[in-house]
Amino acid sequence: MSEKQKKAIRELTLMLMYLTSWEERDAPGLRAVKKRDLEKYPLVRRCWKGYEHSLLDKLSEEGLINAAGRTYPALITPEGEAEARKLLAQYGIKLGEKERDND
Repeated sequence: MSEKQKKAIRELTLMLMYLTSWEERDAPGLRAVKKRDLEKYPLVRRCWKGYEHSLLDKLSEEGLINAAGRTYPALITPEGEAEARKLLAQYGIKLGEKERDND
């Protein structure tokens, strides 16, 4: 596989991860936290990681995602979110407010 193909796959994967992501509170043991206390925890962007493990490892090494563990969703870092948005713009994919906020 050429370097150009590898780069395109990396970019497309990051964009898909972002487009299928959601925001949630980064609370330890979400069920153990009372609703009124949820606001204390920051919002993070997560996505399922149904992609090739070596690619997820590379995106993790680049600091764009945190895909530690095998069963939990990946966390898209602020750098990863910025990179994904930049790539979406380059590919001409515009996000509306609803999609961007993921409501």
